[in-house]
Amino acid sequence: MDSSQFRDAAKGAIDESECFVLFQQPLIQDRPVLPSVKPGYLRPLLPDGPPEEGESWDKIQSDIDRVIMPGLTHWQSPKFMAFFPCNSSFPAMIGDMYSGAFNAAAFNWICSPAITELETIMMDWLSNLIGLPKCFLSTSENGGGGIIQGTASEVIVTAVVAARERLIRRRLANMPEGEEKMDKAAEMRGKLVALGSEHAHSSTQKAAIIAGTRFRTVPAPKETNYSVTAAALRKTIEECKAKGLEVFYFTATLGSTGTCAIDDLAGIAEVAKEYPDVWIHVDAAYAGSALVCPEYQHLCPPIEHFDSFNFNLHKWLLVNFDCSAFFIKRRKDLMDTYSITPSYLRNEFTESGLVTDYRDWQIPLGRRFRSLKVWFVLRTYGINGLREFIRGHIKLGEYFHSLLQSREDIFNVTTEPAFGLVTFQVKPSTPKAAGALADDFTPDAEAQYREATNQRTKEVYEKINAKGDFFLTSTVVCGTYVIRVVSATILSEEKYLKGVFDALVETAEAKE
Repeated sequence: MDSSQFRDAAKGAIDESECFVLFQQPLIQDRPVLPSVKPGYLRPLLPDGPPEEGESWDKIQSDIDRVIMPGLTHWQSPKFMAFFPCNSSFPAMIGDMYSGAFNAAAFNWICSPAITELETIMMDWLSNLIGLPKCFLSTSENGGGGIIQGTASEVIVTAVVAARERLIRRRLANMPEGEEKMDKAAEMRGKLVALGSEHAHSSTQKAAIIAGTRFRTVPAPKETNYSVTAAALRKTIEECKAKGLEVFYFTATLGSTGTCAIDDLAGIAEVAKEYPDVWIHVDAAYAGSALVCPEYQHLCPPIEHFDSFNFNLHKWLLVNFDCSAFFIKRRKDLMDTYSITPSYLRNEFTESGLVTDYRDWQIPLGRRFRSLKVWFVLRTYGINGLREFIRGHIKLGEYFHSLLQSREDIFNVTTEPAFGLVTFQVKPSTPKAAGALADDFTPDAEAQYREATNQRTKEVYEKINAKGDFFLTSTVVCGTYVIRVVSATILSEEKYLKGVFDALVETAEAKE
């Protein structure tokens, strides 16, 4: 493909392909969100191997519609209300086009100074935009800063390994380098414990496995709105200590995956003072985007007492996947773990200490030019445009909550709207169907009713998804099976929430 052919192909990808269609409401609103294909559908549609001679772009592009589109779940559809959103925008896509054209690995400043320096500046822009404490700025006296990673899971692995090594360095600071110190460090790792809320994302547990440490959950019951309290965290730390273990890391949650619960950040900040060797990371993967709105920035002051923070711009802030903002209070904590400089990576700029080499802040060596799409989105939408986008989805969550309340005979709201997310259950058609009378409040009867409610909720949820018109997800919180609805795509509107509500009512009222 020469430059002229590339120009035609790129124009065709925009003008003629589904890339453009996916953002056009009249064209996507009638499409099923979920594909109807079966596992393994793709292999029979492709040849056994690549062609001997190159094919024309027209033939290749035609296979997008024939082969790829039938197997796509439409995350940009306004009827996609599952998981959390994975938003995109035209400025972000253009940013990725430029990044692909520049195509630099960018592990050192000298690899492309613009890539490193734009990332540093964009992370400072974002830190100020969401109201983080000043200690997370690259210009802070404590040596903070930010780096763009791929996902929150990648961020948490990076933080967990750095936390593990920081504690070991502190404990073994007086030992001389050598085999004995390495043996002692290996012995310590087996007794280290990473903590996370029982409702935290599974990435913390996975990170602990990768780091070779233990993992424990901190209780977050319904009585605390599924949030970790300072008392619960302190108790878990002390329980570990009593068993001869040492807690070195805790993921605090600002917007849990199941219900968007927020841990007691202010209380946990006090615990952080009591246990200075415990690295506390705040995972705000989805809800962190709402911090662009001043009405949510009251959540930020306690973060000053923590070690790191992340949120995913690719979820709710119009930057396409992948783009996870990772802020660190002391960059030295990352660099002391990840800075390894063999001779082939040495250069005068790195040796001068005057530049940032982001390879020293992360597990991989090479990295993409992600800050370009962040820059494009921030400039295109502006602060007010981003706030309007977020607030619109929060209002949609409140609207859906009001619909559920209008049919309390069918639905039981489990958690109030939080950052646009609502969770709820479907009641059994009659108490008798649950094996209990309405006035029977014995423990056995209550347990039977809870189980019947869980079962009915699951049945309705599965029937909705089986139809494919809408896509929802479910979760289990403290033994309660709930349906999650979050409508936060770029095309979301009230009419689609009304549509899924009507479908839920129709399904729930159907004969069991």
